[in-house]
Amino acid sequence: MNDNNALAGQDGGLQSYAEAVDWINSLIPFGIRPGLDRIAKLLELLGNPHRRLKFIHIAGTNGKGSVSAFLTSVLIKSGYDVGTFTSPYITKFTNRFQYNGEDIEEETLLQLSNTLKPLVEAIAETELGSPTMFEVATALAILFYATVKFPDYVVWETGLGGRLDVTNIVTPVISVITNVGHDHLERLGGTLANVAKEKSGIIKSGVPVVSAVTQPEVVEIVKQKAAEMKSTLYLLGEQFNYNELSAKENEQSFRFDGLFRSIEPLSISLNGAHQQTNAAVAVMTLEVLRQYYALIVDDEALAEGLREAAWPGRLEIVSQSPRILVDGAHNPEGAESLVQALRTIYRYDRLHLMMGMLENKNHSDVIKHILPIVDTIIVTEPDYRQKNDAESLAALIRSERSVDDSFELIVEPDWQTALQKLQQLTGESDLGVVSGSLYLIADVRSRILYNSDSEKGW
Repeated sequence: MNDNNALAGQDGGLQSYAEAVDWINSLIPFGIRPGLDRIAKLLELLGNPHRRLKFIHIAGTNGKGSVSAFLTSVLIKSGYDVGTFTSPYITKFTNRFQYNGEDIEEETLLQLSNTLKPLVEAIAETELGSPTMFEVATALAILFYATVKFPDYVVWETGLGGRLDVTNIVTPVISVITNVGHDHLERLGGTLANVAKEKSGIIKSGVPVVSAVTQPEVVEIVKQKAAEMKSTLYLLGEQFNYNELSAKENEQSFRFDGLFRSIEPLSISLNGAHQQTNAAVAVMTLEVLRQYYALIVDDEALAEGLREAAWPGRLEIVSQSPRILVDGAHNPEGAESLVQALRTIYRYDRLHLMMGMLENKNHSDVIKHILPIVDTIIVTEPDYRQKNDAESLAALIRSERSVDDSFELIVEPDWQTALQKLQQLTGESDLGVVSGSLYLIADVRSRILYNSDSEKGW
């Protein structure tokens, strides 16, 4: 590799952080192209740096980010250095590449982009075609951890699916499959069974796997894949379990029961019963790492790490006056978890919900969960290229509306005007909720918390 190309400021090199992000995003038109050939070639040209890292690989329809947050928090509390690679990001492109909870430095991202750019351009000239934006971001993450920061563990979240997802280029020390639901069906095979086959594709030979999948056909597929790969499977409801002890806003506690020991009480501040499941998956993952790799996590670090774990944009109160909650429930399972939390954890007189979605999602089943509990629903459009237009979403809501549903429907395509309407409607004893696409959540969250525009995307 030519060192001159690797330095910012050289001829043909990217000159600034903004230029680097623009270059990576310029690869978006190449789309999401499943397969590992391009990432394998790129990493080969870099000397296969991923082989020097210990990955905790996490797949699943929902809960990947929360499990990543729990694991990262506990491992840091335990004195380990931790890289965390997640997608999509909520506030800024650098959110995706974290080390001990801090974003990659802009200057480092620029330098690594200049290392990658000539290699990406060289591969683009071959029969493989140009690496995609997600492939370049994945390679950048590997370079960051393998050549700059050297973490003890990398918490490594899949982008889409599993088997052919770019992140599957690594061989982890443990694999995690949170759950399997109705998201990206059009890309992952159209049925839950096919989605399960894709996600179970992260299971590697002899590498233990922890999972919370529940549907019988999905459980069967995960078990078959684990057996085929001679990997020990730790399944929620069989090898480990949990029981709720108490639940209120911003504080839930539970008892964990695993093959190796039981632990109680454990507390989390993330809201929603599904977060107890995610926390239990994280605990079992840590317990397996204790057994296989002599991971040292004392009970105090475990308790503190779980309690202090945070994950933006999931059942997060971002304003107290008016009281506004944001939650990226963009698929049926996410909507079901949101509704359960709104019914059991939060107190309010009237519920006003603002929603914006992307195209090609299972909107009908999302809406069926939400309509029975809202007093007002404001449909809007995320500021994103694949947005679902507000009028078509409103038409779907009207078609799903039952005679018992007594809510007001407001159509406001401009998300900023929609947010103002939500804030005006939400009285002192009410709750306003912003839900749907994480791209909408990113904008709303940035506007309320920082009064600024967000960077957002994959």
